[in-house]
Order: sequence, then C-alpha cells, then structure tokens
Amino acid sequence: MRTEYIEAVLSLVELVPAGTALAYGDVAELLGSGGPRQVGHAMSHYGSQVAWWRILKASGQGPEGHEAEALRHYLQEGTPLLGNHDAFLRTGEGKWRVDLMAARWAPGEDDFDRIDAIAEQLERRLHRMSVADDEMSV
Repeated sequence: MRTEYIEAVLSLVELVPAGTALAYGDVAELLGSGGPRQVGHAMSHYGSQVAWWRILKASGQGPEGHEAEALRHYLQEGTPLLGNHDAFLRTGEGKWRVDLMAARWAPGEDDFDRIDAIAEQLERRLHRMSVADDEMSV
C-alpha cells in the first residue's frame, strides 16, 4: 500500500470528531480514492496513532479484536450505540454495535475544505509518483 494513501486516510480520520463515526467506505468516498478494503488495511496496520475506533465496518461493528477497548471509547465520547453493550462490558457476552445512522459524521463546509485539500494532495502525489522517470517525459 502506498504511503501517500495511508497518510491521506490518517489525515482524514483526524478530522472525525468525538462521538461520531464513519464506515471504511465513507472514508474512501470522501478521499475519492480506494475502497473499504484499502481503508481497512490502512487503519489496521497504521491507524493506532489516530482515533481508530471512529472508523468501522458499515454494519457498525467495532474493530475485530478491539471491541472492548472501542466500546469504552464510544461510551466516553457519547457515540450512539445499539444492542446490549452493558452485558458485553460486564461479561464479554452480548451483541452491540455503533448506530451508524445516528453516529455518521456529517462534515461541515470547513471540514469539506480540509477533506478536499487532503484528497487533492493525495491525487497530486499519486499522479507525480506515477509519471515515468526516464528523463524523456515532460
């Protein structure tokens, strides 16, 4: 996976406010590049320094293997949840998920300006990297 894409994904994730969430596909759509799998890969391998719990599957399920830690973040931030998260916290049993319909981040005008800047920089960097370096190309 290209570093430029990973950096763009992480930059966008840093914009997502507490108490809100996006699906992997939402991030790809906002960037205008890649898809849910690419965003998921970037987050699972490089997302530990950002609010990784705010980016999840379209189903609203917490990141696999990190459900308990993610749930603590969701509760602390007031993220809308569905299901029996109390039982999950007490016993590790019980199904829950983020209510992505209610929690989905709706960027404002200033946010879209920042997102557009990230997407444009990604596009420029990817294009620049794809130009042949044969000293004959313009």
